Amino acid sequence: MARPENVDAAQWRQWAEACLRALDFSAADAQCLASSLAQTSLWGIDSHGIARLPHYLNRVVHGSILARPQIRIEQSGPATAQVHGGRGHGIVVAHRANAAAMALAREAGVGAVGVSDSSHCGAIGLYTRAAAKEGLIGIAFTHSDSIAAPFGGWQPYFGTNPISFAFPRQGGEPLCLDMATTSIPWNRVMNARRDGVELPAGVALDAEGRSVTDAERVRALTPLGGDYGHKGYGLAMMIELLCGPLNGNPYGPHIGPMYEQLDRPRELGAFFIVMDPARFAGGAALAAVAAGMAAELAAQPGSPRMPGDPELASQAQRQAGGIPVPPALKVEMAEWSARLGLPLPAFVPLDGEA
Repeated sequence: MARPENVDAAQWRQWAEACLRALDFSAADAQCLASSLAQTSLWGIDSHGIARLPHYLNRVVHGSILARPQIRIEQSGPATAQVHGGRGHGIVVAHRANAAAMALAREAGVGAVGVSDSSHCGAIGLYTRAAAKEGLIGIAFTHSDSIAAPFGGWQPYFGTNPISFAFPRQGGEPLCLDMATTSIPWNRVMNARRDGVELPAGVALDAEGRSVTDAERVRALTPLGGDYGHKGYGLAMMIELLCGPLNGNPYGPHIGPMYEQLDRPRELGAFFIVMDPARFAGGAALAAVAAGMAAELAAQPGSPRMPGDPELASQAQRQAGGIPVPPALKVEMAEWSARLGLPLPAFVPLDGEA
C-alpha cells in the first residue's frame, strides 16, 4: 500500500506556478492561482485546495479555461460593477472582482460586483478574508452545475452554492464563515472516489433517491439541514439567482458539468459585496468587539470556537508539517510533471505511517 506523504506548501506553490506558466498563464495569474490553492489546503479545505489543480490544467488544455483571458471590469454605478471573466480561471477572475468591490466600498461605503463568463472560483473564503484583512466586511457567493437535490426531491438541480462572510478581528485573523448550502461540497465526493473512501451517512443520494455512502453511487447531494433541508434548499435558490440570472449566466441544470464536457466553457458567476464598517455607528469598534466576542465564546463551557478558527489551527499545523498528498493525487501530479517536463516537488512520508 502506498505511503501517505506531505508536501511543503511553498514547494508545491513553486511547482504549481511552473505548471501554469508552462500552459501560458502570466506570472501574476500563475502566482495568484497557485497561492490560492495552497492557502486553501493549508486551511484544511482539501476539497478545494491543491487537489483541484490537475483538473484545472486539464480544462486549460481542452480550451474551456483560457490562460490569457480578456477580463473586463465595467463600473455600472457609484457602488456597482460587472466583471466579464472572458472564460478565465475562476480564482483569477474572482480576485479581481473582489478587489473591485473593495475599491468601491472604500469610495462609496459599499461595493456590489457581479461576475459573468467565469469558471470554478475555489473556496470563496479566500475573497471575504481578503476584504476583512483590509478592515472591511466581505460577503461572497458563487454557484455551480446541478449537484444538489431540491428538498423533497432527489434529482440534482442546484449546485453547492456556497456563501461566505468575513469580519475583521482586532489582534488576529478575520472571523470567517465559508459554507456550502449542501451537506458537503461535491469535490469531497470526487476526492472520496479518487481515494477509495466512504462518505458520511445522510449527505448524498443515489439515482433512486436513497442515502448512500459509496461515492461511486452518488448522483446528488442533500441540501444543508437534514430533516430541515428546506433551509439549505432555499438559500441555494437565492444564491443561484444572484450568481446566475442576475449576471446573465445560466443556472443549475443549464450549466456545463465540472468534470465532464471539458471543452465546454462553464459560464459560471459569482457575487461580491464589500462594506466599509466606518460608515456605520459601531464601525470604529467592530474589530475589537469581534475579538471580545470570540474571547467570551472561548470561555463558555465546551470552549466554542469562532467560524474560521479551525482553518487557522489547520494552517499552523500544515505550515510546520506540510500538506497531505493522497497517493492518487501524487500520481496525478507525476503525470502532469512528465507531460510538462517539470520536476516534482519533494514529498515527505508522514511520521509513523507504513
